[in-house]
Amino acid sequence: MIESEHDITVKRINELARKAKAEGLTEEEMDERNVLRKKYIDSFKSSLRSQLDNIKFVDEDEKK
Repeated sequence: MIESEHDITVKRINELARKAKAEGLTEEEMDERNVLRKKYIDSFKSSLRSQLDNIKFVDEDEKK
């Protein structure tokens, strides 16, 4: 099974979250975490916008 870029990003975010709770993060890791979080959020927003743009409202009166 091939991991998608999204899966790899989420996996790394989770690794950094576990490390942050257990022992803390270095400055570089905090920067990486922030970049990955922004990338994840931007991807989520883009996906949601695409879904919302494809919604079509149907009026019951138009069907008749």
